[in-house]
Amino acid sequence: MSIQELISVSRRYGADPAYVVAGGGNTSWKTADELYIKGSGAALETITEDGFVKMDRRRLAAIWTSAYPGDPDERESAVLADMMAARYPGEENKRPSVETLLHDLLPAAFVVHTHPSLVNGITCSARGEAAAKELFGAECLWIPSTNPGYILSRTVKDAWAAHVASTGKAPGFILLQNHGIFVNADSIAGVDSMYRRVTESIRAKITRWADFSPLALDAAAGAAATEATKMLSDLVSAGGRAASVHFAVDVELARLCASRDAFAPVASPFSPDHIVYAGSDFLFVAGPVTELGKAYKEFVERHGRQPKLAAIKGLGVFGIGGNDRSAQLAVDLFRDAAKVAACTEAFGGPRYMTADQVDFINNWEVERYRSKISTGT
Repeated sequence: MSIQELISVSRRYGADPAYVVAGGGNTSWKTADELYIKGSGAALETITEDGFVKMDRRRLAAIWTSAYPGDPDERESAVLADMMAARYPGEENKRPSVETLLHDLLPAAFVVHTHPSLVNGITCSARGEAAAKELFGAECLWIPSTNPGYILSRTVKDAWAAHVASTGKAPGFILLQNHGIFVNADSIAGVDSMYRRVTESIRAKITRWADFSPLALDAAAGAAATEATKMLSDLVSAGGRAASVHFAVDVELARLCASRDAFAPVASPFSPDHIVYAGSDFLFVAGPVTELGKAYKEFVERHGRQPKLAAIKGLGVFGIGGNDRSAQLAVDLFRDAAKVAACTEAFGGPRYMTADQVDFINNWEVERYRSKISTGT
């Protein structure tokens, strides 16, 4: 086992959009004394050895016996400071993943954590926990929706111990509600085998797949999309910000943009990634493009921020960002949400993040940092 194996498996999963979109997911490899964890904001697809942070496992273990403030912001800041202090000398310019503690507590050498839309078809569904139990039994450790960071790591630590105590063996993988999957194994072959088992089992139950087949607009709709793109760019620029707008339409997006009711299954966020890159609230314009300016200004007044994604009835969606990458990522994560929504139909329909969880992600410094590094804004 070596860091080269970690780099290889990270790039392989990171390059596959079925598992990773944007900066989502993280990987690690551990020895008795050291943990190599993906740095926050690093891209798995292109990661090198420098993209991992070398951590002292003894100092990480000490975090569990430390006392932290009850206030969520103060607690997370204090835990982050202790995690940063657990870096080895020479790693000071890197920031470890927010899920470092969770990686460290899992017993196997390799951990691969991803946010596959297929898997999130269960984790973001109304019957998720029951469906996971039906499919996987005690092999799966189900973690109810929990804010990421220290509390999630503590929740997993306690749930893992309880699972072992009740079943006599460790779970094969973890499903985090409204989040993703953690697989840990002592070999890359073991990681791959578990991922195949999980995805094949879920895939066999899916009743509808999102259809992203190309869709050509007629001349009038094409002109309207061009007009809307310019309007959005001008509206963002008028607020003193750099503006990039990316328009997208396909069969699935056209179906969702047919009406406000059709848009409803994707109108609320499923996971932190969707909030970080596409926003927690979307601008939906039910009327013609001429109503876009008024709707945009009302959105900003209501939410105190510009939308990262707009949808116009009968046209498609518009990713909005400070550069081309952030605008494209907004569309990519919206498409990911559409995939998740379609997959949830097999498991009782969608289950969204709560208002408190959305507020936590919107105001969490860690996610703002990840977004800044990943999008370059």
